[in-house]
Amino acid sequence: MKKAIYVTSPLLPPLEEFTPYLEKIWRNKHLTNAGPFHQQLEQALADYLGIKHLCLFSNGTLALLTALQALRITGEVITTPYSFVATSHTLLWNGLTPVFVDIDPVTCNLDAEKIEQAITPRTSAILPVHCYGVPCNVDRIQQIADIYGLKVIYDAAHAFGVKQHGRTVLEHGDLSILSFHATKVFNTIEGGAIICNDAKMKKRIDYLKNFGFADETTIVATGINGKMNEVQAAFGLLQLKHIDTALEKRAALDSRYRELLVDVPGIDLISAPKETEWNHAYFPIRINDAYPLTRDQLYALLKQNNIMSRRYFYPLISSFPMYRELSSATQSLLPVANQVANEILCLPIYPDLDHKEVEEIVNIIKSVTLPSDASVLGEAV
Repeated sequence: MKKAIYVTSPLLPPLEEFTPYLEKIWRNKHLTNAGPFHQQLEQALADYLGIKHLCLFSNGTLALLTALQALRITGEVITTPYSFVATSHTLLWNGLTPVFVDIDPVTCNLDAEKIEQAITPRTSAILPVHCYGVPCNVDRIQQIADIYGLKVIYDAAHAFGVKQHGRTVLEHGDLSILSFHATKVFNTIEGGAIICNDAKMKKRIDYLKNFGFADETTIVATGINGKMNEVQAAFGLLQLKHIDTALEKRAALDSRYRELLVDVPGIDLISAPKETEWNHAYFPIRINDAYPLTRDQLYALLKQNNIMSRRYFYPLISSFPMYRELSSATQSLLPVANQVANEILCLPIYPDLDHKEVEEIVNIIKSVTLPSDASVLGEAV
């Protein structure tokens, strides 16, 4: 392959469709601070996702930071070591202590059956992640939270449009957080949102994302500047017109990968549970000992062929310097997470990916019979 193929690519609607939005922003001179496009997008997304209230943010990390503030979380928060590092960084930014719990080997989500043993008198919340858009064990997590009086905040960065048993996964927990980064299924270039279930909480969050202003002269909380601007919101409104087509294309690509990889020795595929409408945000595979190459060797081989797969998520959050001294970060306590982190490889999947390119990617994976077939056998950095 001559051109580079990346693990994901932003959904970009035709430029001529975006121009009228920019012209309207230019004419009305309202660039930010809850302008008309911002308000339209909040309502449009709430309607599309089937949720009651949605608060837009300039990015998903600020949304998660603010969610922790909105619920007044203190002390310790039980979370997963297997995620993008922003999940745990927001805890440190809020002066909270992450407590890592191992993950489920099938879903790669926080193992709900291991949460209770990590609860201490200082525990105030659980922060699970719907990894790859696969829903967590929401019923069991909520049961534990109710027993111990804990808040639940879902990092749903991957879960745009995901439903289980016909209902959105975003309605679970006290709050859910979406990311609208350019690499996500739905994007506003940069962006994010908090999903909440009542108007009172939405008002508090809206105060917090605007420095705590309740009106021109009244500050009611120690807020932050998390507002989404009008250009981002306009881009989101345009994206929403194309999202169903994009999701259909993702589903077709997912099916094609599975057809081609189902019988490849050493390649395990991850699927969403039954009764789930998945968004196919990623296409993760696990490389086990039956495959001739290690995960990192296959990663390097694909890169040689201009295929930029990603090791999501490697290394584990718990292995980074700011976390590894925590007692819960001890490697022996996280055996599944450590194994998965060393086996997972996310292959390219995005709406504009051609099915022929999928076939070429899989052909490279299938062509390996012995380690000597690959000229790059050193561990990838």
